[in-house]
Amino acid sequence: MKGFFNWKFAKKIMAVSAFFLAVMPCSQAQTVVHFPSFDGPPATQLDAYLFDVATPGTHPAMVFLHGCGGMFNRHTGKIDSRSTDWAQRFNALGIAVLMVDSLGPRQHGQMCAPSTFDGDIYRARSQDAYAALAYLQSLPQIRADRIGVIGWSQGGGALLNTIRASSPARPVPMQHADFRAAVAFYPASCRRAMQGSPWASPVPLLVLIGEKDVWTPLPPCVELMSTPAQGTQVTLHTYPDAYHDFDWPNMRVHEVPAFTTKKGVVPIEGTDPQAREDALQRVPEFLTRWLNDR
Repeated sequence: MKGFFNWKFAKKIMAVSAFFLAVMPCSQAQTVVHFPSFDGPPATQLDAYLFDVATPGTHPAMVFLHGCGGMFNRHTGKIDSRSTDWAQRFNALGIAVLMVDSLGPRQHGQMCAPSTFDGDIYRARSQDAYAALAYLQSLPQIRADRIGVIGWSQGGGALLNTIRASSPARPVPMQHADFRAAVAFYPASCRRAMQGSPWASPVPLLVLIGEKDVWTPLPPCVELMSTPAQGTQVTLHTYPDAYHDFDWPNMRVHEVPAFTTKKGVVPIEGTDPQAREDALQRVPEFLTRWLNDR
């Protein structure tokens, strides 16, 4: 199902983004922070990267959950370009960003291949997400009730595991508010066998996925999200010609045989310009709706 899209409002968001991106410096100020996961005892001491907003006052924030390859480009050692691109766009809209590294502190590399996947770490990422929420809620410049979460691929699966109604990671009781909104790009674990049925969550959710994605395929996700539980707000938007990682800046479409799945599927990933452009408008529109002062 494809959700309603307000083009007039989206163009306003895009215009604001374009203005801020034009005046922002190319390099973003980031602060390395540390806080314990909720995965203990013993708790993992997490590394995270805070991209704050320069304007005074309090503002909303987003938690970033990286994909199976981790946060960093393996050639440069820097945070990958997809994450920094989205962070810059969110900062331009007055939204702080906290990127959580779930692999480095656990001394683990990529988890994209069946041989390198670690189920314990994958399950612990929901605990990381709620620890990140609590950390942000402790900062005086952050609106404690206006924090969202966004995840890509395996991070999108961790996001679904985090926000579903039956999530064992959700603190009970919560010290402050739950996540205000969630965005999952081509999420792993988007199927009934992993999430139960119907999909139920107190957190409004936007799911974006390519119809040609063979790594996190669309049909099981449609089956899960098409009939959500009463009171659950979910929008699933699909892109006919897009593969995995369609929102990554300037990635050629290519196969990744090194990460062939247990079923023998060779992943295909790469930028789809049309889908990326739509997502760059759709995601800010969705988040502005939920992170504003309504």
